[in-house]
Amino acid sequence: MTARAEKAAGLMTFDAPYRAMGAVAGMDEAGRGPLAGNVVTACVVMPPEPLILWVDDSKKLSETRRESVFEEIMATAIWVGIGEADPEEIDRVNILEATRNAMRRAAAGAPADIFLIDAVKDLGLTGREVPLIKGDAQSYSIAAASIVAKVTRDRQMREMDKLYPEYGFSRHKGYGTKEHIEALRALGPCPIHRRSFIGHFV
Repeated sequence: MTARAEKAAGLMTFDAPYRAMGAVAGMDEAGRGPLAGNVVTACVVMPPEPLILWVDDSKKLSETRRESVFEEIMATAIWVGIGEADPEEIDRVNILEATRNAMRRAAAGAPADIFLIDAVKDLGLTGREVPLIKGDAQSYSIAAASIVAKVTRDRQMREMDKLYPEYGFSRHKGYGTKEHIEALRALGPCPIHRRSFIGHFV
């Protein structure tokens, strides 16, 4: 067995006790930290087979690899739900509550009895919720959700780059890089900036 196969099998093994109790969904988010753009969440129900070898914490994969694995997940998953909260909602209720709202949207209608969730808790879902710190590094289901959320959000930010090319969104995806902060200070915010995040930069 290759190292990648061992890693994927290990993540699936983590999920096994939960699978014995019912259908399992993994949930994760992308975009809690950036200065611009939506926070995007994913709820993914994966079958035990076939095992996708490169499913892993999305932060450990290159952008090219994430895109490839995303397509495999979308072709293999039993169910995928996407939830979002836009900058206006983030500013209105704060990023944690916006993330929780987006997760509820992603999970709506999910055919799952158990939700393995990366860190966030008390969502009030219809099944058992299991919050896990660094869950995307432990659970196959959460890792799959992390990839779906990350790729979905990155694609959005590349589209935003076409609307607001002067900010460089395709490169930094809205995170507070030196390039982004310099553009923000020179140009001021655009419609997708989170006003509650950028106060001390402009």
